[in-house]
Amino acid sequence: MKILATAALAMSVAVLPLTAVARDLTVGLAASTTSMDPQFYVVGPNSAMARNIFDGLVNQDARQQIEAALAESWERIDGTTWEFKLRPDVTFHDGSDFTAEDVIASIRRVPLAATNSPSSFNAYVKAITKVTAVDPLTVRISTDGPTPLLLNNLSRIAIMPSEHAETTTEDMNKGIGVIGTGPFSFLSWTPGESTVLTRNDAYWGEKAEWDKVTFRVFKNSNARVAAMLSGDVDLIESIPTADTRRLEGSDGLQVITTTGNRLMYLHMDQDRETSPYAKAPDGTNPLLKSEIRRALSLSLNREAIVDRIMDGQGTPAGQVVPEGYFGYDPALPVETYDPDKAKEMLAGAGYPEGFSLTFHASNDRYPNDSRIAQAIGQFFTRIGVNTSVETLPGSVYFTRASAQEFSLIMGGAAVETGEASGVLGPLLETYGDNAGQGNRGRYSSAEFDAALDQARKTLDDDEREAMLQKATGIAIADMGIIPLFFLDNTWAMKAGINYEGRSDGYTLPYYVTAE
Repeated sequence: MKILATAALAMSVAVLPLTAVARDLTVGLAASTTSMDPQFYVVGPNSAMARNIFDGLVNQDARQQIEAALAESWERIDGTTWEFKLRPDVTFHDGSDFTAEDVIASIRRVPLAATNSPSSFNAYVKAITKVTAVDPLTVRISTDGPTPLLLNNLSRIAIMPSEHAETTTEDMNKGIGVIGTGPFSFLSWTPGESTVLTRNDAYWGEKAEWDKVTFRVFKNSNARVAAMLSGDVDLIESIPTADTRRLEGSDGLQVITTTGNRLMYLHMDQDRETSPYAKAPDGTNPLLKSEIRRALSLSLNREAIVDRIMDGQGTPAGQVVPEGYFGYDPALPVETYDPDKAKEMLAGAGYPEGFSLTFHASNDRYPNDSRIAQAIGQFFTRIGVNTSVETLPGSVYFTRASAQEFSLIMGGAAVETGEASGVLGPLLETYGDNAGQGNRGRYSSAEFDAALDQARKTLDDDEREAMLQKATGIAIADMGIIPLFFLDNTWAMKAGINYEGRSDGYTLPYYVTAE
């Protein structure tokens, strides 16, 4: 038996697939986690990593539907009060018991963790006025009005031990207090390089298959693919579109593609009379005019971008959520490519000779982001806008974009809560302490804000969806953002490893299984 086992192991190494003998998993990530504080910064890589270590009262499944987590049941007591029955016999990674006090402390911590955040979690808790413990395993949450999306919002809030609720983001980034109830516990983090987790054998759910998971960051797509082909990693995310067929045709590998919820979009400076990189002949900011923003949108051939640059791995977008998501409006079409009309609109707005623009984008955060940016710059130039394109590493780009150092930027926003307000709020709500944290163009509309606010308070599903559609229509009519397309999510893995894939694009080893 020992000889057979040894031979089988040797064969598995030779042909690459991982067998049940191996208990370690190495994952190649496309983007780096920027903080180990799960309540600091709403951005995909951080949220995905946090899900491995922390649970919420509720979590989201692979298609972003709400499922029980640390709360095993809940009910609405009245229009502004919810009661949650907590899961018994749950412990944190440090061995302490999970109780109602941890929920209270974790929710209270969110505004404290928002200090200096590029995009905070405040929006998810701002409706909460009080959290009280009925008993050690029962929590009541009161809100300032009807809050039908409370479950969706709470799925974004990581629960921490109450004794660590005052731990600062700085300390968590040193590994201090990175303690949750999730399927894996924290071992180490090297910013920009790797994160190592170990299995939580005391996990309240089914135990993970992997003793240890090592996440390695490959911002360079070619390096990520090379690591997959050489067998240095077991699984990678965000396959470069040009390499998908190559990986599909490689022995011992398989590719998974899932329709994603991440919207690629353009944000334009709508806040300043003069803007650093958008100059009309008189020096003013032409992007303040909605007809100019519409002209830029009309200049874009979204189908060509998806087909030629993304190799078909995407869906042209005319709004903030893809079809099938709550709040999607079938009456909102994708903008038709019409460069002639775009030129007419430029002239009608007073710029027959165009204006000068420098367009900024990341070059290592999203699939083909640099190539997409160059193509967009060419489309703008064809209608008479004198456009330059500058791309930067995401680690530099997003900080500068949040500081409003640019005039027109490209970003990607996932539907974090599983429905339209999860994008409408962060990207388009009037910027403030607890609103519009990702609104880097500073779009502001009282009519939009009122519609979104009403949607958040409407308990009837049909009425709430109608209000979300109204808010979306207002923002798109104003061109508060220019929707581009929704990304497909892709993974490649060794034969013998299975992963369903997720609409949010998260790579969660708890759901990775070995044959």
